[in-house]
Amino acid sequence: MTGGSMRRIFIGFLLAAAALPIAPALARKVAVDEVSLERVQAMMTAGQATSVEVTRAYLDRIAAMDRRGPTLRSVIAVNPDALAQAKALDAERRAGRIRGPLHGVPVLIKDNIETADAMATTAGSLALKDNVTRRDAPVVAALRRAGAVILGKTNLSEWANIRSTHAMSGWSAVGGLVRNPYALDRTACGSSSGSGAAVAASFAAAAVGTETDGSVVCPSSINGLVGLKPSIGLVSRTHVVPISHSQDTPGPMARSVRDVAILFQFMVAADPADPATAGAVTRDYAAGLSVSALSGMRVAVLRPEGLSADMAARFDAALAVLKGAGAILVEVKAPKPDGIGDAEFTVLKTELKSDLDAYLATTPPAVTARTLDQLIAFNRAQATTEMPFFQQEIFEEAAKTKGLADPAYRTARATSLRQASEAIDGMLRSAGAQVLVEPTYAGAWLSDPVYGDQYGGPSSSELPAIAGYPNLTVPMGLVKGLPVGLSFIATRGGEATVLGAGYAYEQRAKARTAPRYLAQADVGEGLSGR
Repeated sequence: MTGGSMRRIFIGFLLAAAALPIAPALARKVAVDEVSLERVQAMMTAGQATSVEVTRAYLDRIAAMDRRGPTLRSVIAVNPDALAQAKALDAERRAGRIRGPLHGVPVLIKDNIETADAMATTAGSLALKDNVTRRDAPVVAALRRAGAVILGKTNLSEWANIRSTHAMSGWSAVGGLVRNPYALDRTACGSSSGSGAAVAASFAAAAVGTETDGSVVCPSSINGLVGLKPSIGLVSRTHVVPISHSQDTPGPMARSVRDVAILFQFMVAADPADPATAGAVTRDYAAGLSVSALSGMRVAVLRPEGLSADMAARFDAALAVLKGAGAILVEVKAPKPDGIGDAEFTVLKTELKSDLDAYLATTPPAVTARTLDQLIAFNRAQATTEMPFFQQEIFEEAAKTKGLADPAYRTARATSLRQASEAIDGMLRSAGAQVLVEPTYAGAWLSDPVYGDQYGGPSSSELPAIAGYPNLTVPMGLVKGLPVGLSFIATRGGEATVLGAGYAYEQRAKARTAPRYLAQADVGEGLSGR
């Protein structure tokens, strides 16, 4: 059997649940397009919909649009037990047991996070096509306890974009290429590309992504969403396919700040198996959201060099909204830490080998590639399907690293952590500010299987990713028809601060625009000439 045939059979099997029996004739049809998580819960509370009806509506929408219609390829697998879970939660509701704001709400999970359902956790790789662990990552278990319906798994940049320097974001051998709902020829960014595109397309009200450096905030920004990369140590990484224990974290993605805050509340928990989370304390992040949060707040403003005129104008408009909400804006200059990018790369490669080998050792016997070296060999043997567009040079460099005791690695981690922390803390301190704002990313670049990702614009992700600080992106409108985001960054543990500031901005700006599934970006007149 060819690799292409195997992939098609695998995808067909995983998506078979999308062809679930249609609803009985008397069942209500529930509209879920652009419906918030909060509104879904309100509909169920008011008896206007059941969890089964909402879940079926999302499954029908995925079936109609993800492998047909605009063909977003954002969902790798739908959960064959999703309707059964919804039915059980409806029974609980009828019995008077309501677990909270997630009760009966369908949520999508990135496919590098394990769930106990009958779905593989593949990280997008055919090497993990049989990785059906039947165990919940603690972050999934927490959402399940809170009453969420695990709707399915989302596509991603294979191996969370750590295989090659020439990768095409949003592509995996298992799921194919995720398309951006705003312009189908453009990237959905990565690595949480499927989570971003799926929530933008209303395949769920919210999803869980993961970030090492940019993988929540980039696809959120580029798909017109709110996304939170939390402080390291708040959300467990156990049973999540790893890159780096220093920088990895799951994060919530949704279409509003309130929905992100609601989902995030139930993701935070201490996990004995993840020592970094020892001090994690759950709190209600949505309760404190206020439209007046920016009044009197000092905000450090970082203006990246080389912004296009359109991006600069959009950023200025966002700053005007902040000022109109009562924020005191203070311009700051970005420090330029010497060698921080190279140091981060050393950390990621070294921890990739150590952490991935440890993870693979826990996978079921059906997974035959159980070390990074064996993954490299698998990719070579399956080059036609695994490496049709880019290679695995980062994997090969990581395989040569010398372990966590290597002095070069230890120095790189200590240096990059200090530089990133001092940079953010220094900008906040110089402005006397609680929060720092800057553009998250510019608009989506073209998906290019020939040359890979081609992007040289602004990015807010590096410093908070290395420092382990929170980074919240909130839509600030369209530039040439493509969504762009505004980042709110604070020091470690500042989630309430960034969510509060982001919410106050969002409620005034009203900058999010729903996708139209255009073949190309709506850039206006001029392409046809005179």
